[in-house]
Amino acid sequence: MANEVVFGPAPPSSRMSISSSSQASPSSTESSRNTPTFSITLTSLRETPSDDVVPKIEELDDDEVGDVKFESSAGDPLPSPNRGIVKRPRGRPRKHPITPATSITKPPKGRSKTGCITCRRRKKKCDETKPHCIHCQKNNVHCEGYPPKEYWKSGKQRAVEGTDDDSGNDITTILRTIVGRRVSFDRPRELPLLIEGVETDLDRFFLDHFNFNVSRVLSLFTDKQNPFKEILLPMAIRHRGLMHSLLCLSGSHLVSREQNPSFQKRQYHHFQCALENLRTDKNMARSISGDTTALIEDPTVAQTLVLCLRSICAGEVNGEYRPHMDAAKHLIQTQKSPNQEFQSFLFEFFIYHDALNSVTSLDRRSVLMMEDFQLPQFMIQPAAGALLGVVDGLFGYISKIRQLRDRIRARRDQSLKPLVDYQILSDAQAIDAGLRSWVCVQPEDTPRYTASMLYRQCTWLYLHRTILPSVPSQNLKDAVDEGLFYLRQLPSDSSTQSILLMPLFLLGCAAFEAEQRPEILQAFEGLESYSQLGNIKYTRAVVEKVWEMMDEGDTDSWDWETIISNQGWDFLIT
Repeated sequence: MANEVVFGPAPPSSRMSISSSSQASPSSTESSRNTPTFSITLTSLRETPSDDVVPKIEELDDDEVGDVKFESSAGDPLPSPNRGIVKRPRGRPRKHPITPATSITKPPKGRSKTGCITCRRRKKKCDETKPHCIHCQKNNVHCEGYPPKEYWKSGKQRAVEGTDDDSGNDITTILRTIVGRRVSFDRPRELPLLIEGVETDLDRFFLDHFNFNVSRVLSLFTDKQNPFKEILLPMAIRHRGLMHSLLCLSGSHLVSREQNPSFQKRQYHHFQCALENLRTDKNMARSISGDTTALIEDPTVAQTLVLCLRSICAGEVNGEYRPHMDAAKHLIQTQKSPNQEFQSFLFEFFIYHDALNSVTSLDRRSVLMMEDFQLPQFMIQPAAGALLGVVDGLFGYISKIRQLRDRIRARRDQSLKPLVDYQILSDAQAIDAGLRSWVCVQPEDTPRYTASMLYRQCTWLYLHRTILPSVPSQNLKDAVDEGLFYLRQLPSDSSTQSILLMPLFLLGCAAFEAEQRPEILQAFEGLESYSQLGNIKYTRAVVEKVWEMMDEGDTDSWDWETIISNQGWDFLIT
């Protein structure tokens, strides 16, 4: 039969081909003449097919053609054996087709900078558990914790200071190696100083200490009307040299309380800066050389007095105050300030220290001892003075007593007898009469009134110890007891403590009686506790030396200027 097809198992490695023919057999009927004939041929893959074999495609029915879709290019609509067949998805086509999902590439995550020190050095992932990460604990590694956060540093600053290289090379060296050229990192510009001279936290501490402590122990006024706060401090804000002087003064006061190396180093820095400002002041150099046309600014004049106070606070005993006092004396005599308030304070402050300097020094003569010197008319009222003894006239008597002492010493050196001649005695009686008629201008029942009376009492003791022999006497004992009475009336925390060193010194140099001395020593301790000035301990040492000479019957115990000079000391008792 020509139309019979026999299927059998195909051998392995064979392929099947389908062929068809439309030949008619002579013995076939008319109806079967046009019927196609199919044959199946199995060909082994081991055999090489001939080149004349043409593959045949099986015909599809009409209902199957619609279910097949051919992939073709725009210019080739006909199917080809090389085209792939893609089956149409089921369901109705969408009016708005869904955009196929595309993969989103995430940017690579940078290295974390917040891991623990150990993990960052080992270049391991850190779980950042505080205080010690679990990763280090699981690996039995000591966790070194986390570096402190630096809130006030930019990334560039941390990059310059930090390093991730185990070899110890900084970031600059690494970049230089990579780039092959010098790499420089520009540090951010610093803000300018708000106040010239106040540069560090320690400087700000010095400034606070000056405002709240030092200014109170240098004047009768604590807060209101205090010239150090209301005149000098505002002036120093606008003048770098004066600010360095004030900070140096404050640092010296702190060093006298506590031997702190940082305090010593910083106050010495300010001292050198203040001196450099004075050296480079051209007008100052011209004025010192004798040029009367040179105009010195008020802050520069104030610097000389502040540096003199610095010597007092530091307890210097080698005459370090002298150049500052000499410069201030020259400026006061040659310069006139347009600021009357400052000029009044300047005169009072200088004359106070200048007059008391003559009490303890052999070769220092006060300006009050000059015949042509008079207090200026613009001086403030005595009741409003920042110090005592100047504008109320008492220091004028002290200067006259100092002249008597110089005359007595001169007669002693010339071996003249008696040491106190009639002229000296007559001048002393005039001073005594002046002290008896002196009237205190301070309000009664106030610490200032009591302190003024103590000043008068000690001035009289100064006169007594100069004129009369150095032996105990009832009048001298009563006068010392009266002075101690005034001293007891002054509160231990009163601002009057700032001006008690001089009267306490004169009281001590007149105390022949042993029972009077413990109270004087206690007053020295209280004064040192209050002001903590460095010159107090040396003043007390001089008084104790005078007591030793008194007890030995030495008649030269009245000449404490020579006693201080023999000790090799030269300091201010103010």
